[in-house]
Amino acid sequence: MAPCLVAFLLFAGCSAALENKQATTVSRKCSEDTDTFLREINQDSPKEYAVLMYDAFGKMGSNVKGGNANQPGLLQQCRSAHGPVFSGQYCQVFLRQETLQYFVGICLPDSCGEDDVKMLVLCGKLKFGPNSLIPPLPSILVNDSTQEMIMTHCLSNTIAPDASDVTCLFVCCAMVAIPLAATLFTAMIGWQRSREVRPTVESACLNASLNLYGTMKINGSSNSDSASGSSEENGNDSSKLSTVCFPRSGVLRCLDAFSLQTTSQGIFSTSSSVPGGGYSSLNGIRVLSLLWIICGHSAQFPVINNLDNYKDWKKIVEHNPLHVLTISGPVFLAVDTFLLLGGLLSARSLLGSINGAEDKLSPRLVATYLCRRIRRIQPLHLFVMCLTIGLISVGHWGPYWFPFIDAMMDCKTYWWANLLLISNLLPVHEICIPWTWYLSLDFQCYATTPLLVYFYRLNRGVFLIVAGGLLLMTTVASAVITALLQLPVFQPSTLTSENYVLSYYVKPHTRYGPFLIGILIGIYLTTKKDHLLKQRWQAALGWFCCLSVMASLVGLAFILRETPAHPSVSHALYQGLHRQLWALAVTWIILACEEGYGGFIKSLLSLRFWIPLSNISYACYLTHPVFILLYIGLQETPIHYTDINFMYLFLGHLLLTLVASYVFTVLVEKPYLLLKLVLHRSNQPYPQHGFLIHLSPAFTSKRNESKDSKDILGPRRGCDNRKGGTNNLCAELNLSRNVHSPRSN
Repeated sequence: MAPCLVAFLLFAGCSAALENKQATTVSRKCSEDTDTFLREINQDSPKEYAVLMYDAFGKMGSNVKGGNANQPGLLQQCRSAHGPVFSGQYCQVFLRQETLQYFVGICLPDSCGEDDVKMLVLCGKLKFGPNSLIPPLPSILVNDSTQEMIMTHCLSNTIAPDASDVTCLFVCCAMVAIPLAATLFTAMIGWQRSREVRPTVESACLNASLNLYGTMKINGSSNSDSASGSSEENGNDSSKLSTVCFPRSGVLRCLDAFSLQTTSQGIFSTSSSVPGGGYSSLNGIRVLSLLWIICGHSAQFPVINNLDNYKDWKKIVEHNPLHVLTISGPVFLAVDTFLLLGGLLSARSLLGSINGAEDKLSPRLVATYLCRRIRRIQPLHLFVMCLTIGLISVGHWGPYWFPFIDAMMDCKTYWWANLLLISNLLPVHEICIPWTWYLSLDFQCYATTPLLVYFYRLNRGVFLIVAGGLLLMTTVASAVITALLQLPVFQPSTLTSENYVLSYYVKPHTRYGPFLIGILIGIYLTTKKDHLLKQRWQAALGWFCCLSVMASLVGLAFILRETPAHPSVSHALYQGLHRQLWALAVTWIILACEEGYGGFIKSLLSLRFWIPLSNISYACYLTHPVFILLYIGLQETPIHYTDINFMYLFLGHLLLTLVASYVFTVLVEKPYLLLKLVLHRSNQPYPQHGFLIHLSPAFTSKRNESKDSKDILGPRRGCDNRKGGTNNLCAELNLSRNVHSPRSN
């Protein structure tokens, strides 16, 4: 027994020693190739590949004190070097000197793995003559010249997508191919029919004034009756109403809904069927908030690790309130604007559904209301998620992509959280496509609207108590969390304060306030019978308070910009109140514009120019970070901050975002919206040639164009006299399908 035990211990000891030796030595092939490279660069006339590899090593630049500590080298030049039996492979060595962290790009033979690179650096074998190829920063810049290696990372020269990457790419291709195939097939059918018989209005697909979402009316009467009903409802302006006829066959209806002949129409429409534009200010508010967010992301994402003068940027931008536009505000207030709009539109939509369901708030209606929301946001959301994963898998990324790759690759593990719309409940470093946290938050807030509307219909006093209690709870929760965790209130990020995002920024119990205020203003605007503002002095006082609150919130953030070292009452109060106060200020703008006291601000926010941009704003929200990350990930050298450079970055990202958003809207987003309409209640009887849908184009403006309260709550021609299922269908089609395109940070 004893000999067996001794033999076992000897075997275990030998195995451990062998493993330890393997962990502290370089592989034979890597060692030979590295020696070949090092010998060559020390020759009097080195070969070209050796010169290219040496030249690709990162070297210290100027302005280290200003933030230019990283030494990226030249990735593509490294890969272009081909030795006798190996090629160049680009790797990064992450180092620390005192408190300064930076990385150095190095070029080694592709036979070396990351463990080999680590040992070559630790053993000091990478030398050019007597000097190290990875020298420490000089003592004049950093007091301690001792280098501490954090990690190594090598960028592969080949692309190797796995099964999940291939699946995502296939899903994206399929979602794009279906509309394109439907377009071709629909064109062929139209060409064939045009040869057989002159098309009538009943075989037309969609008028050019079709907008994305809106109040639709099913009318089974004849064509002339339909036109008559249109005239009565919209006065003499016949252009205010569009006529859609989908063919009777289910397959043909699907093809028609997916075809570009249908989906491309109406997106650029600026028509409005509401005199003066009901809720028309929401268009401008939405688009300006979105531009504020895109501008902030264009400036902030490169700052994470891409600037060669980061400290200069910090000194200039973060200490000057005039730069508030370039950084999305000190506390990302545009997100709270979207939450406010989301609450307003959700309340208006639910009240319209209740009116169409014979004034009943039933569980079935609530389920339909929530399912409609899921169908509305998920197709494009999941498409962008798959597209992002696919792009990551097929790209040759630069040295600045590495910090983002782990966050993006969380999709392969936590994709289900995006599918269930609960990604904001996960730790921030596990969120798939980080900027989509808003969709989860928005849906969770959206799900509370039926409960609040129920209390409103039950008893106004109970409703006010519940709403006030929820507002107080979210305010107190924000303040307490800020005090206990000593959270910042100015320009926080996952790099400076992970707890800010993890415990506060993306959580529903701290962000619910603006959405709740939106529900309250939505109920008021939908059900009001008279104007709240009676005299000019009331409007003047309201505007003074509104603008003062907005300016104070921005200014106080700069005053409180330092992260507290201990629980701070001032930081806690600001964190608890500033988002609700901002939402109230925006609420005043909406109210004043609706009641005729908006002046030139209403004229600006109600410009028809905003309507087409609002139609594609949801796609803009989802796609703009993709372009920003692609730009950063493909960079081989750092970006230098100047105002003009960042202005061009913003304009470039914006242009690409608008073009791509239009494409994604017509290929992915809009087909599924039309599909659920044309296939709705397939057992309903239709006219011989199909069924007609009459659309009020302006009401279909993707996220805002609203009817007044009488139009929303009152019966609609073509629906009010119907019975049974058809009446329910009219009620569902009379809903506004709005989306609030926010942002993430």
